[in-house]
Amino acid sequence: MSDLRVVPVREHGRDLLHVTLRSGRTLAWYDHEQARVTVLSTGDADAVLAALAPYLSGRVTVGPPVVPGAADLARLALHPDDDLAPNRPGEALRIDLERVPASRHRFRGRDDRPEALAAEEAAGAALEALEPGGWRVLHSVPLPGTDRLAHLTIGPAGSFAVSVLAGRGRRVRIADPQVTVGRSAPVPLLRTARSLAERASHALTAPVAPVLVVVGAGALTTGAAPRDLRVLTATELAALGRTGGVLKPAEVETLYATARDRGTWRRL
Repeated sequence: MSDLRVVPVREHGRDLLHVTLRSGRTLAWYDHEQARVTVLSTGDADAVLAALAPYLSGRVTVGPPVVPGAADLARLALHPDDDLAPNRPGEALRIDLERVPASRHRFRGRDDRPEALAAEEAAGAALEALEPGGWRVLHSVPLPGTDRLAHLTIGPAGSFAVSVLAGRGRRVRIADPQVTVGRSAPVPLLRTARSLAERASHALTAPVAPVLVVVGAGALTTGAAPRDLRVLTATELAALGRTGGVLKPAEVETLYATARDRGTWRRL
């Protein structure tokens, strides 16, 4: 076939190359991240590979569409209103700021929400950067009552409930379980982070470890490192992507499919 076109397409957060006829009918697509060429008819494979030749690098798998697994079927059956995957970092704070803008909030005292939102956005961007390594991330996961998980990330190294602290350019001191920002009164934030991770573990029926991410601190000092909780900066989150050996890809996808369902968290 000499009339094939290669068209870049963005689908489900992935950049794909579709191979189409001039009529627009798709014959195949190439997923660079998965190093896979999916062909709808094996008889077209040679022509498809010839069209994709300038774009292929390294070894690629060529074959028909993968049969959906249990995680895929669960995702397809999920009602859009119950799917937490589209949540942006700081989604709950965004909504709260829209309902009560900072200009109206100032009469109630200092409004820390914009700084908290910026911190969650920074942490969220760092976590999303792990996705090419097989990680999945959810943001602003609502729990019964007013609690929420700022971020939940699931990947080869396990599952993590990520709490976020905006340092606001001040010195942050951590003495388990207390966290002090500048001259503010200490707050048992590590205890809260552990509680959120424990609730997430109960909801997913799988281990979930607590992580506290400190964003924008002028200085960060910690006492003895807690054994069961990681304290990281946003730039240090990349270290999670270099660890593994806990969850297989299929297990990651299964947990992610469970976690993105709002109903999972209503049962807590």
